[in-house]
Amino acid sequence: MSDLPDWIRSAREHWHWKGQTRPPFAVTPGPGQVSVWDFPRPPRLAQDTREIVVRWGDIEVARTRRAVLVLETSHPPSVYLPWDDVTRALFQRGAGGSFCEWKGPAQYWTLVHGDRRLPDVAWSYPKPLPDAQALADCVAFYAAPLDCRVDGAAVVPQPGRFYGGWITPELVGPFKGEPGSEHW
Repeated sequence: MSDLPDWIRSAREHWHWKGQTRPPFAVTPGPGQVSVWDFPRPPRLAQDTREIVVRWGDIEVARTRRAVLVLETSHPPSVYLPWDDVTRALFQRGAGGSFCEWKGPAQYWTLVHGDRRLPDVAWSYPKPLPDAQALADCVAFYAAPLDCRVDGAAVVPQPGRFYGGWITPELVGPFKGEPGSEHW
C-alpha cells in the first residue's frame, strides 16, 4: 500500500465499516446464509466454482465454473468471469471508464448482436492495482438487463445505478445502493 499515491490511500481510509463488526441495522444471517457485512474492506477476491451463466435474451454470453468474486463490506459480490469463458465476439469497447480505489482503472463494454446493442453492460480491469491482479483477464456484468444465474438461481441486481453486485439467495444485507446507504 505504501507504493500507492496519497489520493488512493486517502480514498481507502475514509471507510468506517470494514467487515470487523456488523452494524446494528445488518440482518443476522440464518443457517446457510452469508451477511455482506462480514465481507472485508479492502475487498477479498475469492474463486467460485459454481456454474455461472449469463444470457442476453436467447444468446448465451458466458458460462463458467471459474469465476472470481470480489467480496467487499456491504456489497453483494461482483462476479468476474474469465474472458476465455465468454463469447468475445459480442463485445465492443464501451464509452468512458471509472476508477476504483481497490481495483484500479476500469473500462466498459457494450454487447452487440446484429442491430441490437446493450451499452456499457460489462466492465473489466485490464491493468488492475496489485491486489486485484486476478481480475486482469476477466469481465463483470451488470445483472439488471441480463439473465444471470448462479447454479441455476436467478440473480437479483444490486440496488443503485452504479453498483454491479449480484444478489444470490444465500446473501443477506442490507446492501449498498439501497435508499439511505450513501454513508456506508
